[in-house]
Amino acid sequence: MKQIELKAYAKINLSIDVLRRRSDGYHDVCIIMQLVNLFDEIKVGFKKGKKAIEISLSTDMEDLPVDSSNLAYRAAELIINKYYQDKGGIIDIHIAKKIPPAAGLAGGSTDGAAVLHALNILLDLRLSLDELKELGMKLGADVPFCVMGQAAISKKFSKDRTSTCALAEGIGEILTPIKPLESWVVLSKPPVNISTKDIYQSLNVSEIKERPDTLSLIDGLKEENFKKITNSMFNVLEEVSESKYPEIQKTKEIMKGVIGDYKVMMTGSGPTVFAISRDYRTAEIIFNEIREYNKDTFLVTTLI
Repeated sequence: MKQIELKAYAKINLSIDVLRRRSDGYHDVCIIMQLVNLFDEIKVGFKKGKKAIEISLSTDMEDLPVDSSNLAYRAAELIINKYYQDKGGIIDIHIAKKIPPAAGLAGGSTDGAAVLHALNILLDLRLSLDELKELGMKLGADVPFCVMGQAAISKKFSKDRTSTCALAEGIGEILTPIKPLESWVVLSKPPVNISTKDIYQSLNVSEIKERPDTLSLIDGLKEENFKKITNSMFNVLEEVSESKYPEIQKTKEIMKGVIGDYKVMMTGSGPTVFAISRDYRTAEIIFNEIREYNKDTFLVTTLI
């Protein structure tokens, strides 16, 4: 059996702006996403056979689904149905989880993206980055960025088309690579799980009072101006999530209690809160403070 091992990296949102609710029920967004060095380990194997393709998925996390409700499994199904329907064999996927599920860190999305990349190689499909991102969009709004970020790390696609940081527009499928943030990151997930769909449905776009300064944030990243970056960051979903889950506000308060030059914000629809700091010592102090409160707490770096 041929096998590929990949690291599927988590993402944080340096900003989230929701512009409008669309007639199809989705929302037009303006989001800046950044990969961080927290990852699941994905092993994908393939062996040719005469019988119809069989997918086997296993994980080291007891509660994680191993059927089509898992995006890694669905990514394999998508590839098979579109490009390998008349051939036989076995696809074996194993996920060693480090990214907490339902955390706003795109854990499922990045696993799905890794499987798309792996099968593109194992099945010798030679799909372009655009084709992989288009497949990813069928799995979820965060998957195209995870596909792009994985491509940037693998360095097997054109450098000017990839990045570990990007502006995402539309419903997340329109990606513009931008200069990544270089920073220490403390991630802390309160012990609650949040439905992204529920948070978006609870958001009243007309009542949003504060928004991120996206253009200033992009300029700050290009200029490597940390103060400009942190002053421009904002997540319009934060107020909605905090109102439903007070653990988010408590986590933020603990992380903000440390003296230093850093920024604290919620990622995605939550519940994970993160702090970015260019000073390792400050990040380490924040990490030590918050890990006493939340078990799922990590000190990592951004990927550049």
